[in-house]
Amino acid sequence: MTDATLQAYRESIDNIDAALVFLLAERFKVTKKVGAYKAAAALPPADPAREAEQIARLRALAGQANLDPEFSEKFLRFIIDEVIRHHAAATR
Repeated sequence: MTDATLQAYRESIDNIDAALVFLLAERFKVTKKVGAYKAAAALPPADPAREAEQIARLRALAGQANLDPEFSEKFLRFIIDEVIRHHAAATR
């Protein structure tokens, strides 16, 4: 049996997790369009300069949000790598 406080925390976590899933789904919808555009324009699937800018920007945001910048970079790197994988598949 859980107490009401713990249950309320867990409900909040569940809501946040659901929001994250939907946000990631929206992000991947857009990056899929980017991949199609890159394929049509014969652009490379990866853009290291853009990736570096994004990582720096999100590390700074993580610091402002009191989130470990290392964690945020690992999380973003995982997402970027998955997007690149999708873009590379679209160019085949």
